[in-house]
Amino acid sequence: MNRLVLSATLEERGALRYTPAGLPALDLNLAHVSEVSQEGQARKVNLQIRALVIGELTGKVQGLHLGSQAVFAGFLAAARNGRGLLFHITELG
Repeated sequence: MNRLVLSATLEERGALRYTPAGLPALDLNLAHVSEVSQEGQARKVNLQIRALVIGELTGKVQGLHLGSQAVFAGFLAAARNGRGLLFHITELG
């Protein structure tokens, strides 16, 4: 199963563009900071991840202010250029 749910802050949002199929798309940069327990030890997690929203959900994401926090859900896939991962967002909570 490939599913990611992440509470994150919207750091950057690219300009609205359209896929070759004509669907609206937005490129995002998200930031996450938290503390988790691993093997009984507290561990601080601080990460940034590139994300992509395609389709109807782009309207909701456009309504988010930069710096606002939300819960994003979706899946991970290889980036188009083959370098790194891209978080494909399919739900916004």
